[in-house]
Amino acid sequence: MADTEWRGEFTSDEVEALHLEAFGVAGPTTDWRGVVEAHSLGWVTARDDVGLTGFVNVLADGGIHAWLQDVMVAERVRHQGVGQALVGEAGRGAAAAGAEWLHVDFEPELEDFYLRACGFSPTSAGLLRLSPA
Repeated sequence: MADTEWRGEFTSDEVEALHLEAFGVAGPTTDWRGVVEAHSLGWVTARDDVGLTGFVNVLADGGIHAWLQDVMVAERVRHQGVGQALVGEAGRGAAAAGAEWLHVDFEPELEDFYLRACGFSPTSAGLLRLSPA
């Protein structure tokens, strides 16, 4: 099992490689460190003796709401509890920072993970694309 850490150390190159592996595309930035330090409530890293195995960005509204963004787990450690550990640590870190609610959006195939394994409740939400695909 990987060790998780709220606001753990990472390099932008590590997260960019993990984003490519997790989503099959390059991330929205190459300066992950700068972005999360400037705009995030926090983040969680997961590491093992090989390197970075997971990462999640935790955003906030400045009040009581926080959101998970870009939950990423390396293929070599998937289905071993790393994602659940990332989400759990993100919840603890967000709560310690004053958040009372943790939100997440996900694709239908991830419903079992978020609702059952991580304990989220289903909600209705909306999404509006602001730029062409």
